[in-house]
Amino acid sequence: MKAACFWGKGEVRVVDAPDPEIINPHDAIVRVTLTAICGSDLHLYDGYIPTMMKGDILGHEFMGEVVEVGPDVKNLKAGDRVIVPKNEMYSLCDNTNQNAWMTEALYGHSGAGLFGYSHLYGGYAGGQAQYVRVPFADVGPLKIPNGIPDEKVLFLTDIFPTGFMAADNCDIKDGDTVAIWGCGPVGQFAIKSAFMLGAGRVIAIDRFPERLRLAQESGAEIVNYDEVDDVYDTLQEMTGGLGPDACIDAVGMEAHGSTLDAWYDRAKQTMRRS
Repeated sequence: MKAACFWGKGEVRVVDAPDPEIINPHDAIVRVTLTAICGSDLHLYDGYIPTMMKGDILGHEFMGEVVEVGPDVKNLKAGDRVIVPKNEMYSLCDNTNQNAWMTEALYGHSGAGLFGYSHLYGGYAGGQAQYVRVPFADVGPLKIPNGIPDEKVLFLTDIFPTGFMAADNCDIKDGDTVAIWGCGPVGQFAIKSAFMLGAGRVIAIDRFPERLRLAQESGAEIVNYDEVDDVYDTLQEMTGGLGPDACIDAVGMEAHGSTLDAWYDRAKQTMRRS
């Protein structure tokens, strides 16, 4: 099969890879019909996450059709369409990560297994491939009803829940003003989620015109930080000196610029790899 593989810092290749096989009775094999690139894949591409190995298959946001199930998987059958999301609290399950000792040593806590996200998180082959082995298939995948196209379902695998959780964590009250830094995919879903949860105003901050346009189309007011002297002062002016009721960082580790926090993040990751 063809797969998108990590080939070293700053390099990804599409190569031939072995087809996955059932190796545990709780496994399923899924033919991937649609997948996405996550912003956190940039952490791998940019070399921030250790223990990626040459040839590791990337991707933790995918959906597809079940082609084979292990003997202990009773809830799925060949032909079922599924997404493989971070459902409820399953993404925190310590039992899924055979290399949990690595995350404990580096970060002070264990981490669940993740598709295509380094050997820190179990070393599972990812979904940016034609086929993928899905462990714990009797627990994780969710069946998709017929008639719903992939394009309306894929974002439930990660991007939409991430944006929604950010907004949900803000404890938004009716009429609140929410400022969101970053108008990439997660930022766009955070904007929509903030409005869904009752925000009266959403102020979206970015520098890319196409992202700001999408934010504006969703009802957000926009700030291009390349065009203002100071974002803090701009937010104060826009809110009559009150400031936002809640703020969301939808950018993260690869934040543009050379602020102290950005250099601090880079220094921490470098120390962990040394």
